[in-house]
Amino acid sequence: MGRKLTGSDAAGKSSDLAPGLYVTATPIGNASDITLRALRILKDCDLIAAEDTRVTAKLLSMHGIEKGLTAYNDHNAARERPKLIARLRFGATIALVSDAGTPLISDPGFKLVREAVQEGLPVHAIPGPSAVMTALALAGLPTDRFFFAGFLAHRSGERKTALAAIKDVRATLVFFESAQRLAESLADMAEVFGIRTACVARELTKLHEEARRGLLHDLAAHYEKSGPPKGEVTLVVSPPHEVAADMGRVDRALDRALEFMPLRAAVDLVAEMLEAPRRAVYERALAKKGDA
Repeated sequence: MGRKLTGSDAAGKSSDLAPGLYVTATPIGNASDITLRALRILKDCDLIAAEDTRVTAKLLSMHGIEKGLTAYNDHNAARERPKLIARLRFGATIALVSDAGTPLISDPGFKLVREAVQEGLPVHAIPGPSAVMTALALAGLPTDRFFFAGFLAHRSGERKTALAAIKDVRATLVFFESAQRLAESLADMAEVFGIRTACVARELTKLHEEARRGLLHDLAAHYEKSGPPKGEVTLVVSPPHEVAADMGRVDRALDRALEFMPLRAAVDLVAEMLEAPRRAVYERALAKKGDA
């Protein structure tokens, strides 16, 4: 059975908030993606701690909410955290928001939540939009197990070292990446991970949302040629050996098709029939011709 609704929940009306820190998700692109509960929290709380008060002020203005804002970000977290904890001790209701999406995902909110938990202060999670979950939903890759790796290092050597450390993780991998470094990162992934399928998701929930899917090296070549795309990028990469696991079927199908068809026609047929990456099928077919 589900949770029993309280009177205020059942009626859909706002009520006095219980004291505590409210980790509140906000839209990642489309302003309509904020929840009714999040709006109630933002309206009724005592204070909003925002990653960038200018960004949050625009969101509040859209919904006619006037509320005190204070900045809480990487630059001032050490100084501001004790002040917020002090207010929570006295029973304040504070909403923690990031510029977009669910707080604590690649922002300093974790330390604030950790300190509140250590002091026995109440913490409430208000779920909502997340670039990680949205990209996973679009990618068409396994979602039963995934690993969020955040942002990769700016330099190729450090990036490859980090990728090598998670190469054998048996899960779909999710990364945030700068559009300017996208082609380089995809090329490094292709070198470290080998043949894997991936999805480059950008401008999620916005007007020009795009999900480009393919093999890592094909995607790297595309963005090397076309240049950095516009907008924020989330990368989703398949688990290890997902493509390799299907190569046995590809080999058997190619063996039969190549007996009576030209190489390119056989590749097209097998790739379409087995829904396998054409580049990988083509490489297998070339290898077979070379061995013949």
